[in-house]
Amino acid sequence: MSGFPWGAFALNLAWAAAAALAVMLVTFAVAVRTGVHRIVDIAWGAAFTAVAAVTFAASAGQGDLVRRLLVTSLTAVWGLRLAVHIARRGRGHGEDPRYRALLAKAPGSRNLYALRTVYLLQGALVWLVSLPVQAAQYVPGRPSAVVWAGAVLWAVGLGFETVGDAQLARFKADPANRGRIMDRGLWAWTRHPNYFGDFCVWWGLYLTACDLPASAAVSFVSPLVMSLLLTRGSGKRLLERHMADRPGYAGYMARTSGFLPRPPRRRGAGSS
Repeated sequence: MSGFPWGAFALNLAWAAAAALAVMLVTFAVAVRTGVHRIVDIAWGAAFTAVAAVTFAASAGQGDLVRRLLVTSLTAVWGLRLAVHIARRGRGHGEDPRYRALLAKAPGSRNLYALRTVYLLQGALVWLVSLPVQAAQYVPGRPSAVVWAGAVLWAVGLGFETVGDAQLARFKADPANRGRIMDRGLWAWTRHPNYFGDFCVWWGLYLTACDLPASAAVSFVSPLVMSLLLTRGSGKRLLERHMADRPGYAGYMARTSGFLPRPPRRRGAGSS
């Protein structure tokens, strides 16, 4: 297998940054017009899809076509599913309380503050986290077993996200569950099946870039950053802080794994 094409990949990094920035700026313009910044959450998945598509086009004649089609498809399926899910979930709702609280601290123009602290930051994170998606498309040679193992891990992650989101949506749609804690299905095995799913998706995508030491090394920061975001940043920790005072949530935390799935403890068992 020949070496990694660093020159072509360096140019691709610029194209990927431009794609992520374009999605965020268009979303920002729509948000300013509508007065609702929560739509940036829809742009998160869409921006990854745009980066994958631009990288696929830019890498023509460089990497293996099978690998390029695989990593582009996996990224697009994940990104578009997430975007559609968030769009449906937010339909008919006003501003997200997270963004309302953030913008209340704006030292000047709320919109410019949102542009700096939300849209540009998320665009930069999309560029950074998508490094395996970009690098994998420049790796020559047929995909190895490691790549296909990554695709399997990606499928496990997508399954957790899709099933977990569907179970939660059905639970919330039942008026009898108002004020109750969702602790059924996958939510009985982990308090965050969607975040665990994201974790698997991005470690799986990382494996698609691991057939060359160079592409594996340049991409390794991506799943690390995503793992930190999911467990220590805007994912698990922030949501649990918001849910902490909900009746029944302390008991749910005591019997249910915080991240990695495992059988639930019996009610009344020791805390985790």
